Amino acid sequence: MADDQQQNTSPLSRALSRPVRAWSRMLSTTAAPAAPVAKPMASAIVDCAVYVDGVRQPGEFHYAEALRTARRHRNGFVWIGLKEPRAEEMAHIAETFQLHELAVEDAVTSKQRPKVERYGEMIFVTMRTARYVEHDQLTDTSEVVETGDVLMFIGEHFIITVRHGDASRLAPVRSGLEQRREVLERGPWAVAYAVADSVVDTLVEVATGIEEDVAAVEDQVFSPDRSRGTNRIQRVYQLKRELMEFKRAVLPLQRPLAGLANGQLADVPDEIRRYFRDVNDHLASAVEQVLYLDDVINSVLQARLAQVSVDQNNDMRKIAAWAGIAALPTAVAGIYGMNFDFMPETKWVFGYPVLMALIFLGCAGLYRMFRRAGWL
Repeated sequence: MADDQQQNTSPLSRALSRPVRAWSRMLSTTAAPAAPVAKPMASAIVDCAVYVDGVRQPGEFHYAEALRTARRHRNGFVWIGLKEPRAEEMAHIAETFQLHELAVEDAVTSKQRPKVERYGEMIFVTMRTARYVEHDQLTDTSEVVETGDVLMFIGEHFIITVRHGDASRLAPVRSGLEQRREVLERGPWAVAYAVADSVVDTLVEVATGIEEDVAAVEDQVFSPDRSRGTNRIQRVYQLKRELMEFKRAVLPLQRPLAGLANGQLADVPDEIRRYFRDVNDHLASAVEQVLYLDDVINSVLQARLAQVSVDQNNDMRKIAAWAGIAALPTAVAGIYGMNFDFMPETKWVFGYPVLMALIFLGCAGLYRMFRRAGWL
């Protein structure tokens, strides 16, 4: 009897237990949501390559492994390219390559002044970069020059390039240098020369672009058409500010680059010094062009200020002339508006038309006089 009852009730109990178990599984699934997985931060390393006798070695390397591989060869070195590295990642790289902490601090921050410093066997080089920003027309807020930084750590078996901003990209430098084995086999200083050459060539291009803007502004300022709205002084001043920003990138670079060209600031190989002297010549032409443009824009600014002063004087003379013409009828009307009983011609029937004719003739005479004097 008990077995029959158990057989009769077991299907019912199993049917009731199924939704209970399903509900329990739902609660256990929704009660403990999975913790969000933090996304790894992107690495600042753009490229890391090992070169032996001017030939890039195949494969991908961690920078520590790349340094060990390069040290096993007499003509081997590592080239690491970084883009705006974080302090934590730069600290690990500095520990591997034994970089000085002051140079590492400068590499993390941007807007460094061009310089060459020696830290033991390592040379630290900083350069300001610039890029010409294309624009259809110069306005009061046009950005003409975009600046950045390129920094280099140069050692016996390594060179580390750090780039801030997009003013000078180094990927074309690497690809172009890998096609010149006879230059690349000379070691890290060959890479330093190629980077400096690319930076200076870009500065020359920027100077050419600014020269075109200066010529356009000069045409606007000295245009005989005063109705044009493009000759405002704000645009001249905006171009002056952009030129000053460009000068901060070009002029301070002269001493560091000259020191590398003559070997005073670093032990640059003799065959590489010739390349640096060529880069220094290009920089000298860019400096001359910048100084010339600075003088031109100063002259344009002074000429525009003089034009503004002349225009204001002309406006004041016109206002004074019209005020003098208006003073004649105002004075006559003021005198005859005093309503005295004994005034000349007040009872004359032709007094009003004669007075109006005299006022008209007097105003016409004043207008002709001011016209001849150039006030109207």
